[in-house]
Amino acid sequence: FIAIDNSPDMVKKCQQNLSKKIDNLEVICKDINEITIQNASIVVLNLTLQFVDVSKRAPLLKKIYDGLNPGGVLIISEKIHFDDNENQEQITQLHLDFKRANGYSELEIANKRQAIENVLITENKKTHLDRLKQCGFKETSCYFQCLNFASFLSVK
Repeated sequence: FIAIDNSPDMVKKCQQNLSKKIDNLEVICKDINEITIQNASIVVLNLTLQFVDVSKRAPLLKKIYDGLNPGGVLIISEKIHFDDNENQEQITQLHLDFKRANGYSELEIANKRQAIENVLITENKKTHLDRLKQCGFKETSCYFQCLNFASFLSVK
């Protein structure tokens, strides 16, 4: 098993939490765009693409596709947005209410928003699905969605 993150703190936390539970776990601190993937049965991108420059997303997914074995699976979970402004605003408010209900202060919410502004770039569900098909995946679907978070399953 290989885990990749470009944050030293996340890599350290991953090693602490998983190294005793998963044999043969290699945790790498590196930009995912610099990784070569080969002979993979499954690749999971969990809230990753939204932090990758939009122009680099398709090349990254194509590289993953090329590194998957036939029948291999790519699972992606991402924060998404809606094209309808009214719907997007409703979902945003529900998400903010969720944060408040879980103990986040208005200051914490504002600080988080400021920290990820222009760093976390969302796309709509159709954009994700279309890009996966363009990369060559024969089967793609959104198998889970809750508010503005969605998970996609693609099979080579």
